[in-house]
Amino acid sequence: MDLTPSDLHPKDIYKLLTGSVVPRPIAWVSTMAEDGGLNLAPFSFFTVASIKPAILAISIGPGTGERLGTEKDTLVNIRSQNEFVINVVSSSLGNEMQKSAEDVPSDVDEFEHAGLTPVDSLTVQPKRVKEASIHMECKLHQIIPLGFNALVLGEMTHYHMNDDVYLGDYKVNLEKLSPLGRLAGNYSESKEFFTLPR
Repeated sequence: MDLTPSDLHPKDIYKLLTGSVVPRPIAWVSTMAEDGGLNLAPFSFFTVASIKPAILAISIGPGTGERLGTEKDTLVNIRSQNEFVINVVSSSLGNEMQKSAEDVPSDVDEFEHAGLTPVDSLTVQPKRVKEASIHMECKLHQIIPLGFNALVLGEMTHYHMNDDVYLGDYKVNLEKLSPLGRLAGNYSESKEFFTLPR
């Protein structure tokens, strides 16, 4: 099968890409509104963009469901406050992560909605998810409009990692972290790891 993206509906391109670019890590992004309200939402269009400076990239699309076509609260908050936290989702937090992804009004605190504990960050105002093992505090570097989406680049200003997922020598114990990944409409749990011969 041969396809030309310009001939396809965006929903069909979305299905092809999210089923092909897999598994995708999930950025569980916590932000703060201008009035101090807390927001938490997962995004699987997420990767490392630079090492020095340490910059992470998240692509945020428009609202869905009842909020179709509007800007997501995460993007609104990042644009107004210039700060956010990326929490890493372990498989044990999958249900809570899914709960935080529900379409709810802007004034709903997703931490409370999902039964999670907000804790203070060190260099930014948005809270961290206490139950997550890794948190990356970020200051906004740049927002780049890309069609329907906005590519958010954030410079990491502080990194937190629980001792139980630290291997030493700045390495993460992936078996204990058990990061959740996105596979089209499904999820993947990282359980088996191997090396390939050089």
